[in-house]
Amino acid sequence: MSGKLYMVPTPIGNLDDMTFRAIKVLKEVDLILAEDTRTSSKLLNHYEIQNKLSPHHKFNEHKTVEAISSRIDAGENIALISDAGTPGISDPGFLLVRKCVEMGIDIECLPGATALIPGLVNSGLPNDRFCFEGFLPQKKGRNKKIQSLISEERTMIFYESPYRLLKTLEQFCEFFGQDRLASVSREISKLHEETKRGTLLELLEYFKTSTIKGEFVIIVEGCK
Repeated sequence: MSGKLYMVPTPIGNLDDMTFRAIKVLKEVDLILAEDTRTSSKLLNHYEIQNKLSPHHKFNEHKTVEAISSRIDAGENIALISDAGTPGISDPGFLLVRKCVEMGIDIECLPGATALIPGLVNSGLPNDRFCFEGFLPQKKGRNKKIQSLISEERTMIFYESPYRLLKTLEQFCEFFGQDRLASVSREISKLHEETKRGTLLELLEYFKTSTIKGEFVIIVEGCK
């Protein structure tokens, strides 16, 4: 009888966002796959979870999917966690889930932390219909991707690193227009959580004179 793959969300900042169920699953599975074992070890130690950790990240997932899915098919229960948030959402996980689906292996994704929903709700922009774009391409296809969203009527959600925030806001001003409403949230659920709202130009000017730290969620109003 085959085992099960558990997709387990982890806190994006505040460790209290870990659910009781997530802790229980991580204590009971045969193996925990982690995006970065050093980062995940701190979380597991905090909750006294002593199960074995194995790396599963974007650099090795193509090579390890077959072996992992075979172990689950043979009866092991394995959990996948990312550094923060829900695995598979702008993090490794899709390839393993797809392989398990193909093999008829049970998959259980626990509800839990993710940055995009708090960012969306905090923005004050319409959240009844939205599209999640995650990280934009860093180079090739970046302008083409943004251009394809000019007429998108739904509220748009993007992830961005501190190193490309200003570039992204500049490009959004260029393609979406300086007066398009938006919000930028950083360090969600952490001590220095901050959300700034305004036009794209206002946000660009604000962050040009601010210290840019943390991971960012950018919410952009849809085309009217």
